[in-house]
Amino acid sequence: MPTEVRLPQWSMGMAEGTVSTWFKRVGDVVQEGEELAEIEAEKAIMILEAPVTGVISQLAVAEGETVPVRSLLAVIDSEA
Repeated sequence: MPTEVRLPQWSMGMAEGTVSTWFKRVGDVVQEGEELAEIEAEKAIMILEAPVTGVISQLAVAEGETVPVRSLLAVIDSEA
């Protein structure tokens, strides 16, 4: 079952974030809680973690791209 990974709103004033670095690529297996990406938001660096265990099937945002809060960043297909 696919799980959408969206940009969280880590603080009340946060409106957008920039994907600085992807630590994983399409086809990589990830464990729940594993680091997926480094996000720059409000002059701070945050780490985006995998919400589920599975295989990354899509990275919807390129490194260096800035997107609004709640934007789709990636899709993880849960392992059966």
